Formats: sequence, structure tokens, C-alpha cells
Amino acid sequence: MDTAVSQNATVAAAAGAGSGGGLAGLLPEVQTLEVLVAVSIFVAIHSLRQRRTQGLPTWPVVGMLPSLLLGIRGDMYEWITGVLKARGGTFTFRGPWFTNLQCVVTADPRNLEHLLKTRFGSFPKGPYFRDTVRDLLGDGIFGADDEAWRRQRRAASLEFHSAEFRALTASSLVELVHGRLLPVLAGAEAAGAAVDLQDVLLRLTFDNVCMIAFGVDPGCLRPGLPEIPFARAFEDATEATTLRFVTPTAAWRAMRALGVGHERVLRRSLAAVDEFAYDVIRRRREELGGDDAGAGRRSSDLLTVFTRMRDEDGRPYTDKFLRDICVNFILAGRDTSSVALAWFFWLLRRNPGAEARILEEIEGILAARKEAGEVVVEEEVVFRPEEVKRMEYLHAALSEALRLYPSVPVDHKEVIWRENN
Repeated sequence: MDTAVSQNATVAAAAGAGSGGGLAGLLPEVQTLEVLVAVSIFVAIHSLRQRRTQGLPTWPVVGMLPSLLLGIRGDMYEWITGVLKARGGTFTFRGPWFTNLQCVVTADPRNLEHLLKTRFGSFPKGPYFRDTVRDLLGDGIFGADDEAWRRQRRAASLEFHSAEFRALTASSLVELVHGRLLPVLAGAEAAGAAVDLQDVLLRLTFDNVCMIAFGVDPGCLRPGLPEIPFARAFEDATEATTLRFVTPTAAWRAMRALGVGHERVLRRSLAAVDEFAYDVIRRRREELGGDDAGAGRRSSDLLTVFTRMRDEDGRPYTDKFLRDICVNFILAGRDTSSVALAWFFWLLRRNPGAEARILEEIEGILAARKEAGEVVVEEEVVFRPEEVKRMEYLHAALSEALRLYPSVPVDHKEVIWRENN
């Protein structure tokens, strides 16, 4: 009897211990779930509250970076437009601690007029921007301020409006479109192959801008679409320079000193860019004879023009200055034109009505040629400047594409505080 009671008591105690142990093991899981729910509610409330007051939620350490990373995964143009619209056209972006992503973002036309026109001198690019891009762009117009900027802009503006420069631009583009772009597209169509239009257009504009800047044809759009070392180096240098803007200044300067990460890529790419540029400059000086011996050279590329020019002291421009002028111009003409064209054709694909109206406008100009007695071979048509000016709908469509998807959607400015500013 005593033994049986003892055994029963032992079983009951064991069962009780098992039941208590199960509840004790379940409690941490319940508490964890409650904490997660509480954190989720806090995050939601915090995000909604700060979205109303600041445009984007701000978090400790990382600032608004999470929202930025989520926004650029989709249509960044629509995302940033929505944020600006909700904040009346202007909001303050707060990036991670210890970074330079702290800025006021504005799309208000009144602010833009004040920054870019009314008080232009009070809002330069500033030392931060110049220091960040100097390795690639040197003292060229994109990184210059004040008198250095005005001097380069004045010299470049005079050349851009010259008849010779316009003729060079038009002739090189016609040659590239008819001699390379159309055969590449026709070959892909015949083979039933897909075409990366953005890559093809980037090759087109790179060849064109190099011919205009250096008077040299890199051949990016040749059959087979070969990889050109100078083009690859320029692309890598541009990308590595852009990464500096999202990297703490102290961090990328340390990386540059140690030669690691994207700073190592930048150093290697810049060496290739400089080798190409200085070699072309050396050969051009030899062709021009370093004097007026090359005055008969017909080329109107920027390098030739600036090699002949003199600075304010009457001395020839240095090789470094010529290199900076040409590299800045390549950067200005390469991505902007190709990006604009890529968005334009993407929009046409989504709006067949607009495409039909552009084709109708072109057919009208060809019909006018036929009425004038000209023989029109559509595969070889090159439109004259006066005919292009009559393509009003095409011009409107291009303008609308640039409005919706601008090639340079962001312009960096700092402020100089002056008395009575």
C-alpha cells in the first residue's frame, strides 16, 4: 500500500513538473511575439507621424536612408515627386549620422529662380562638391565656381554657337546614325536578337561626344559592339566618383589613402583616362606645330579650338586645363543625351498615339520633298535643319520626356552667407 501511494505521488509530481515546464517554455515565445507586435506598432505610428511632419520618417543613426533605398528600387522620379508634392515642393533630407547626406531638397520654381538666377552668386557648387569630383573633373566647368566658371563658360559658349562647331556636331552625328546605329539595329532585327537600347544609345553618344571633344573616334558603336578601354575606364571613374557622395568624406579619403574599395577602382580608371587624354593632347599639339603652323587644320573639335587659344595672360593653355575641358564635356554630353533618348523611346512604346503623330509629321516633310521634285530614298533620308525646326510635335514630345524624366534631375548647391543675403 505504501509503495503504491509513493509511486502514484511520484507520477503526479512528474506530471505537474511537465505541465509547469511547458508553460514556462511557452512564456518566452509569447513575450517575444508581444515585443515584435509592440515594435511594429511603434514603427508604423512613428513613420506616419514623421511622414506628415518631415516628408519621410527619420531613424536614429541611419536617418532617412531606409526610405531612400526603398524609393530608388522602383520609379525614383515618381517617388521623389510624390514626397516633394506632399511637402509643398521643399523638404529637408536627413541622411545617416557622420555622412554628407544632409540637405534641403526643393523643386519649387520660386526657389529655383532664386538659386539659379536672382542670387546665383550666393549659391556656388562649393568646396565639398569640388573636392569630391576634383580627381575626375579637375578644374573643369562642372566643378568650377566664380571667375573660373565664367571664363570657361564664356569661351565654350562662343565655340558652341559657331557655325563650324554646329557643322561638326551635325556631320558626326549623321555619320554615326547612318553608318553605325541603323546597321546595328538592322542586324539585330534580322537575327531576331534583343537589343539593350540604353547601351546602344550610350555607345552612340560616347562616340559622338569624343569626336566633338577630342576629334577622336573611340569606335564604341562599331559592329560587334566591342568594349573600348577608354570608354570602360571613363564609366568606372564616373561610377566610383558618384559613390563618394554617399560615403562619409573621412571614409572615402581613408580608402583613397589605402587604395582600397571603389577608390582603388577610381585610381586605376583615372590612370587610363589620363593616359588617353594626354596622349591625344600631345599628338594634337604636334599636329598644330605648337604655333600657327596648324592654322589650316579644318577640325573644329574642342581640343583643337582650345589648343589654339590663349589664357588671360596670353599664354597657351596647359595640358592639364585641356584635359579637364575635354573630360568635363564628355561627361556633359555622354550620359545626358543617351538617358534622354532612352526615356523618350520608352515613353513612345507606351504611347502609340504620340508615335503615330511623330511619324505623320515626318511623312508630311517627306511628302513636301516629293512635291518639290526631289527623289526620296527613305533609308537614306537626312533631315535638314530647317525641316527639323518644323517638327513641332517631335520637339514637344522630347520636351515632355525631359520634363517627366530629366537627364540631370539633381543639381548640387551650397550657400555663401553674406550680410543682407
